[in-house]
Parts: sequence; C-alpha cells; structure tokens
Amino acid sequence: MQPYSGLIITYNEAHNIAACIASLAQVCDDIVVVDSGSSDDTVAIARAAGATVLVQLPFLGDGPQRSLGLPLCRHDWVINLDADERLEADLIATLQAQPEWPVDALECRRRNYIGDRFTPYAGQYPDYICRIFDRRRADFSPLKAHSRVQTKSTRKIEGHVTHYSYRDYDDMFARINKYSTWQAQEMFAQGKRASLGKAIAHGSIAFLKHYIAKRGFLAGCDGLSISLSKGLGSYLKYAKLIELQNRR
Repeated sequence: MQPYSGLIITYNEAHNIAACIASLAQVCDDIVVVDSGSSDDTVAIARAAGATVLVQLPFLGDGPQRSLGLPLCRHDWVINLDADERLEADLIATLQAQPEWPVDALECRRRNYIGDRFTPYAGQYPDYICRIFDRRRADFSPLKAHSRVQTKSTRKIEGHVTHYSYRDYDDMFARINKYSTWQAQEMFAQGKRASLGKAIAHGSIAFLKHYIAKRGFLAGCDGLSISLSKGLGSYLKYAKLIELQNRR
C-alpha cells in the first residue's frame, strides 16, 4: 500500500477529532493536526490519539492553514480531511489495494449529512472532492474559505468520504453567514466590485440551480433548506461586498 500521512485543520472540534483521527489511522501511520487556538479539548484529544499537533494563531485562512501542515507530514501522499469527515470502508479498501498512484491527486465521492440525514439531491451527491494528493506536486489554493487542492492531474477513484456537514439548520445558516463574510473580504481585496442587481442575480441563480436543476425539491425540507442556504450565501457574499465598497 502507498504510505499516507493524514492532515486535519481544527478549531473547537473536541466532539469530532477523535473519530476523524481513528478513521485516518486505518490507512495513515502519521497524522498532523493544525489547530487555530481551540478553547475546548481538541488539542489534548488529538495528542492523546497520537497526532502531531501544531497550534497556529491567528487563523490564516482555510488554504494557508492547511499548507502549514504539509512540511510536518512524514509521507508525500497526504489524505486531507476536515474534522467532520470520515473515510468510508470502500475508500479504505481502494487505498489499501493500490501500491502507488500514477497521478498527482485523487478525487472520491462525498456523502453530505445534516445531522444524521443524507440526501442525494440539491448538489449533495456525488459531490466529487479532492482529498488525497502528492504534496510534491500539489498544494492548497490560498483561499480563506473552501480552498481547493491545486494540481495538474487527478483521477476519480472508487470510495466515499462521509461529511457531517451541519448539525442542524441553525449550524447551516450560521456557517453561511461566516463564509460569506470571508468571501466578500477576499473579493474586495482582489479589487472586485458588486451591485445590488448582481447580488440578486447570483443569489437567485444559486437557489434555482440547487432547487430545480439539482432536484433539491425532491428532498423535502432538507432540499429546500440547502437550496436556500446556497442562494442566501451567494447573495450575502455580494451584499457584503457592497458594504465594503460603501465604507471606503
């Protein structure tokens, strides 16, 4: 089997970190946690589980924070998970069966949950995501929210990651508010500008895309809530950019 290091970034993830590390430990003999100053027991739990822990304050953003952990990994191939993600048995079997990979990075399917509820609609499945890569030929995009692995060649492989996306609707919309603030700040720093019309258009299109085109209407209240969160998140990103413009 190709040797792997595990990489996780955390902030107040005491309720998640032990299970995430245990999941990675099925294929990784080296796990690195980059924490951004948790006030709960995240760091202590991670160290007790055998992880190498780096505490980085202030939080540098999603991509830069992850990149900090790469030099601490013992192996070149890295499995990068969020604390609320777990490797499923089919993905573990795929990784264990492959001695090496002739590409730079791997994409697998992700199952997204609200609490204990999974829906395949509203863009929530198959949700291919790059979580496994060779750090010699890949890195994270420098985004504060939702960074991506940047690389030249990827392959889709069999297997799944479980993602406990939101505890409930309150958690869902609180995160949308936080992420939209970060995204607006990044767009403003890049010199991008917005108008009310653009904010309304982007928000409406995002909602319709997830509720109609991606069939969120088939998933009842969860499908509608996911679609509304996507539309609201897109709208708020541009509305907050307008606020930043007006403060100048």
